[in-house]
Amino acid sequence: MNFFQQLDQTLFMFFNVHLANPFFDILMPFITDKYTWIPVWLAVALGLWWKGGTKGRRALLVAVLAVGFSDLSVNRLLKPLFERIRPCNALIGVHLLVNKTHSFSMPSSHATNFFALATVFSYFYRRYQIVFWFLAALVAYSRIAVGVHYPFDVLAGALCGILVAGFWIFIFKRYLGNKQFFGFTFLGI
Repeated sequence: MNFFQQLDQTLFMFFNVHLANPFFDILMPFITDKYTWIPVWLAVALGLWWKGGTKGRRALLVAVLAVGFSDLSVNRLLKPLFERIRPCNALIGVHLLVNKTHSFSMPSSHATNFFALATVFSYFYRRYQIVFWFLAALVAYSRIAVGVHYPFDVLAGALCGILVAGFWIFIFKRYLGNKQFFGFTFLGI
């Protein structure tokens, strides 16, 4: 286990300190800030609900379930289980670009949620999947660049998001993908 911790710290210092630059110092705090994304996701949700037709409403439903369950599982189950201290609180010389937080770091909630979204939207809108995966990777990387997550935190978060979203896509295909759900039209979709 010591080997992986050392590798994670070495990778963190490479990405956080050695790749730091004035452009990232401006961009990464903006990318990592949840308030940057709230209006974006609200606009996407409204657009999918009103203009996305059946496909858009289905994508929105699966995305809400995937993000809701992935966020809950990471914050309520996994972070307390691992109790990993954030690099900004454990290491010296971190290039910290945001305020310190004392919550646990493993796995990254940001990475979990964005990879869950990328998985769901890539399933429904394959044509744009490169955009979804790029945004998820950018947000995940931003967590390392601002100094609050190790690389393995974001990898674990990405894996959690993909797995939870995959579960909800499976449930959708199996049970909710038909217009009829137990004899009822499900949410008009």
